[in-house]
Amino acid sequence: MRADAARNLDAVLQTGARLLACDPGTSIAAIAAEAGVDRRTVYRRFKTREALLAAVHVAKLEACEKAVTEARLTEAPVMVALHRYAEGIITVGRRWPVDVRQVQDGAAADRLGRLIAQLDAFMARAVREGVIRPGLPGGWARSLLIHLTNIASHEMPELTTAQGADMVVQSLITGLGPA
Repeated sequence: MRADAARNLDAVLQTGARLLACDPGTSIAAIAAEAGVDRRTVYRRFKTREALLAAVHVAKLEACEKAVTEARLTEAPVMVALHRYAEGIITVGRRWPVDVRQVQDGAAADRLGRLIAQLDAFMARAVREGVIRPGLPGGWARSLLIHLTNIASHEMPELTTAQGADMVVQSLITGLGPA
């Protein structure tokens, strides 16, 4: 792909993520105008708004997978991995503000399921290592982590990603730390 075409695609995907997160009914013409490209450019790549949204979901999932890999959830000390994860996911959430839980594509849903399984395994490790107390309902710690990173990503734009990660980790550990 030519450099200008890659830039245009990235602009369309990021603009689409931002506008579709605010209004799922946003037209392709509005997305194209906001991205600074002709709507025909968008239609050549994406036949429908749903196809564009599916591509946005895939882009966000790829970014989430990268953040999870870079956090080193299975190798790094739990607190280090937790902070890396939070920082990475806050960055992803701010760049791609769509909700991937709404994916329609089976392959994308499978990818999301694998990410959730990785987080569940990480939370089980955190329990085994005494960072999170045992006995919580299944998925509770993971769900709370996801919600806290969403809050830092979307409701606290004044925080840097590092500050947001600090708040996420502090809130999770203070709220779920050993009794």
